[in-house]
Order: sequence, then structure tokens, then C-alpha cells
Amino acid sequence: MTKYLHTMIRVTDPEATVAFFKLIGVEETRRFDNEAGRFTLIFLAAPGQEGVAEVELTYNWPPQDGSDPETYSGGRNFGHLAYRVENIYETCQAIMDAGHTINRPPRDGHMAFVRTPDGISIELLQEGSLEPCEPWASMENTGSW
Repeated sequence: MTKYLHTMIRVTDPEATVAFFKLIGVEETRRFDNEAGRFTLIFLAAPGQEGVAEVELTYNWPPQDGSDPETYSGGRNFGHLAYRVENIYETCQAIMDAGHTINRPPRDGHMAFVRTPDGISIELLQEGSLEPCEPWASMENTGSW
């Protein structure tokens, strides 16, 4: 028997990433600090999905020797995470109000793409359907998604 557990993404600022996911209704479910391995694992899930379908944020602590921390690039090459939301317009507005870019606006009232602080692509899909409306219907794409 195979059971999906989680998707792991590496992050450079765990608190900023947790705050970003809260904007789309995904909450922290548990956190583990590993002193010996010098990393923190933070698990996130949508309500009711705890232990079923989670995102694991891995934060590797800065090196003790004072050297530069590891940098991560190419967040798009893994694809994206997808979440169904109750109101895509309200969700995208909350994301914009928090200072993030809507890379692919929900022009059709159904789908949008945004990026986490570390550049991980997130697809937002509307629960049911909403009529296209402004300012979303005429908003251009920004960057890649």
C-alpha cells in the first residue's frame, strides 16, 4: 500500500514562509528542531488535511563557521503545489496586501499562481466558480509562474 505523506521544500526564512502559507489558509501543524543535524522541520496542512497531505518546510541552520548559508535556486523546476481556496479573489487580495506578487492573476475566476518567499510556485484553484471581474480580469502576468 502506498500513501502520500508530504512534499518537502527548503526555505531560507521559515517565519516568512509560514506567514505566506497562512495567507492561503494553510497552517503549521508541528515543528521539530534537530540540534545535532542543525535543521528545523515545519509541517503545514490545510484544515482537515493534517497528517494526510502536508508540506514539509526544511530550514537548514546557518553554518557555525560563519561561512555563507547554502542558497537555493530553481524553485520552478520541481513544479508547484496546488491548493483549492474558498474565494480566489479574496485570497489573492490578501496575498497582495501582504506585499507579495500575483504572478498569474485569476483572470478567469478559477486559477492563479503565486510564489513563496523562496520562489516556490503555488497554484490556487477556486472552489466552484466565480465570474471574472476587475481588477483581476485585465491584470497581466508578472514574472514566471
